[in-house]
Amino acid sequence: MRRVEIHTHRFFIYTHAKSPSIREIFIDIFPQWGRILLEKALNEGDCVIFASKKCAMIDNSLYEYMHILLKDTPLSFHRYMYDKISWDSRLIGIVGPRGIGKSTMILQHISEHSEEHNLFVMADNMYFANHTLYELADEFVKDGGTHLYIDEVHKYKGWARELKQIYDTHRDLKVTFTGSSVLDIFSGEADVSRRALFYTMQGLSFREYLLLFHGIDTGVFSLEEIIAQKASIPDVAHPLPLFRQYLATGYYPFSNEEGFSMRIEQIVRQTIENDIPQYADMKASTARKLKHLLAIVSQLVPFKPNADNLSREISVSKNNIAEYFIYLEKAGMIGQLRDDTGGIRNLGKIEKVYIDNTNLMNVLSSGKADIGNIRETFFYNQMRVNNDVLSSRVSDFCINQYTFEIGGRKKGQKQIENVSNGIVVRDDIEFGHANIVPLWAFGLNY
Repeated sequence: MRRVEIHTHRFFIYTHAKSPSIREIFIDIFPQWGRILLEKALNEGDCVIFASKKCAMIDNSLYEYMHILLKDTPLSFHRYMYDKISWDSRLIGIVGPRGIGKSTMILQHISEHSEEHNLFVMADNMYFANHTLYELADEFVKDGGTHLYIDEVHKYKGWARELKQIYDTHRDLKVTFTGSSVLDIFSGEADVSRRALFYTMQGLSFREYLLLFHGIDTGVFSLEEIIAQKASIPDVAHPLPLFRQYLATGYYPFSNEEGFSMRIEQIVRQTIENDIPQYADMKASTARKLKHLLAIVSQLVPFKPNADNLSREISVSKNNIAEYFIYLEKAGMIGQLRDDTGGIRNLGKIEKVYIDNTNLMNVLSSGKADIGNIRETFFYNQMRVNNDVLSSRVSDFCINQYTFEIGGRKKGQKQIENVSNGIVVRDDIEFGHANIVPLWAFGLNY
């Protein structure tokens, strides 16, 4: 009979392992770090000594909360970003708008890597009322922890400074965090950009929607394959009904849940009233003006912003308009189409402003969005993930050497007749030919 020691600050017990009641209590009490060792000791009939004052132990309620979440985490579908993340890097940041599945993706990874010593915590957990993020990481490492996941890190004040300290102190700990896409990751003492790998995540593509809600696996098609008419939806003779559903409610993973419009409205409210003001250190009155600006934009898009007119509408200096648009863009509320004058992505002049996605547009317009705006918004929203989408001087969009003209089933060639590599993108058609490509096909790019 061997002697097995498991360290904790809570217990000092010497017992024979064959007692079923004691066995059940120990397995139930001890968190993930000790369960594998404890199971083995109990199964082999060893005596187990629980020695105190050897190391700290994480509040078990944190593990319990994680396991509750893991039980409800679906594993059959993974977001497009899942396989792109270098999960074994020391510091990983996953940012993006609210409601697109960042937390679920992390919980899936934890479920599928249970051999690791994982801990998933929400940054606004009551645990942090009396503990710091650094203290959690320090105790977790002493408990044998290897992979720490922090959700919605922007809700923890001073998060960047403490993540930097954790990174510099605990070199064997892998930390992954999620946060709002408006996180200030590059400024001053909050600069963790040199240490972390950052991934920006968007909502569901039309391809992901088909797979998640209809079990239809199309695969991913490159831009060149889409233009060459190779994009297809297996065993679906008429894709347009599914496409219409996606345009209305398919961009968010919760689209099949009750109260979809209310959920979207909550996302908008929380983003404008909480996320952006926290990032930009805004007053409540400024946040209200930001909300007013979004309401104006939702009625006019797509449009070329006029700072003078908008500044008068919301009673702010016109110098603030560009800054407000950047906040809204980072937060996933709008998209800004730029020209090619900047030379580097996102530095060109703003030519058009769009609502970020068609679902958001539908809710903000109370279901009365212009169909032409919906078509352009869909194309820009889907293609920006893997491509640099710029405004065209003669048509709607440019990507690399291609020029795209977006329209309905009767859209002609006139605007691009003198353009090399011109593509007509038509809605309301099931299949394309020559340089005419159905709009839905561009939703299969990621």
